[in-house]
Amino acid sequence: MTAPHGTTTPYGTGAPGAQDPYEPPVVLDRREGAHGEVVLRRHGTLLQIIANGCFLMDTSDGRSERLLVDAALAALDGRPGPEVLIGGLGVGFSLAHAAADARWGRITVVEREPAVVEWHRGGPLSALTARALADPRTAIVESDLVHYVNETSATFDALCLDIDNGPGWTVTDGNGDLYATAGLAGCARVLRPGGVLAVWSAQPSPEFEGSMRNVGFQQVRTEEIPVARGVPDVVHLGIRPG
Repeated sequence: MTAPHGTTTPYGTGAPGAQDPYEPPVVLDRREGAHGEVVLRRHGTLLQIIANGCFLMDTSDGRSERLLVDAALAALDGRPGPEVLIGGLGVGFSLAHAAADARWGRITVVEREPAVVEWHRGGPLSALTARALADPRTAIVESDLVHYVNETSATFDALCLDIDNGPGWTVTDGNGDLYATAGLAGCARVLRPGGVLAVWSAQPSPEFEGSMRNVGFQQVRTEEIPVARGVPDVVHLGIRPG
């Protein structure tokens, strides 16, 4: 699953991202899973993912996904064929953006909801990710990200996390462990020397920046993503020492 944001991609007719506030959303699929209910619905030209009654994301604006992936790649400073782990498949924009860039090497996406994976593999979301899923660099892992980071023996050059609203606003309580000392140490463990951790957040978190530094990440910084109103979204970035 991913945090609530998306990219500009039209569905059906009308302008990209168009949504009639008077037209009720139509449920396309509803599933009960290990983490509760997950719903895919269409609202006007948008597709939306709802989890346990909470809006997570739709297909309206993809600046967040693009910056998350691009900022991680830029921080690697020209490393050839870097391999990236993306936490959360969601509506697929981080994956699609990474796969559209030939500079990335292996692209691994960890998604805990089987229904979300099915919606991409031949379901309503396949129009967004069919090309990326067919890319030989792409692998989808059905697993909880916290568990995967703690258990995998694989290592990566970049870790892009987009599973919550931010370190202080998690989708599920268990995700909070990922942003604490032990969780960040696990993130550092799966990163190669000089690798980058990039974390999307709905708002800046100086406390999380401090936690990253305490675990040993260097060059910790925050890049803002402009929004129409309110506090900008951000990407927190840090480099594992060489």
